[in-house]
Order: sequence, then structure tokens, then C-alpha cells
Amino acid sequence: MKNGVYGILKARFLIEDDSMKNWRFIVFLIILAIIMIANTQNFEQKVFKISELTNDVKELRSEFVDRRSELMKLKMESTVSEKMVEKQIFPSTVPPIKIKVKKPVEKSFFQKIWQ
Repeated sequence: MKNGVYGILKARFLIEDDSMKNWRFIVFLIILAIIMIANTQNFEQKVFKISELTNDVKELRSEFVDRRSELMKLKMESTVSEKMVEKQIFPSTVPPIKIKVKKPVEKSFFQKIWQ
């Protein structure tokens, strides 16, 4: 047992005659570790991007609500009339009247002949 631990500490398993198997396994483990680190890095970048986009969506939604409420205030009749008073245009005191246009009745071909 003492020789086994001492052999590992001296790294004799890397320089002996059948060490090619050990080197292959070590290289495999190193490549696997690099792939895992890259995968974790990629995942974290995506999480940060999702968080940033979520914050942007919240900000844009709140801006949309603000603009919509501002538009509703501008569209109100009182606001429009106040702005028109500055230009000396006043609201009408007479209610609108619906105008009906009657289309003249066309005479048929036979009615035109008999006249």
C-alpha cells in the first residue's frame, strides 16, 4: 500500500511501459473537463442575456403604458378645446344636424317614352 501511494506521488504510472493507456485516459478527462467548462459558460451567458431581455421588455412595457395614458389625456375633449382656445377656435354651441340627400328617382325606359 505504501508503494502504491508512493508510486502515485512519484507519477510512475505515467512513465512506465504501459503508460500509454493512462495518458489516453488523462487526455480524455481533460477534454471532457474543457467541454463541461465551455458548456457552463455558454449556459451562463444565455441566462444573463435572458435576464437583460426581460428587463428591457418590462421597461418598454412601462413606457408603452405611460405613452398610452398620455395619448388618452391628449385626446380628451377638454384638452383639445383648451389648445384650440389659444388659436381662437371655440367649440360649437349648436349641435350638429344630419343632412339627408335624396336621390332623384330615375324614370324607367317606358316612362320616358310615354311622356
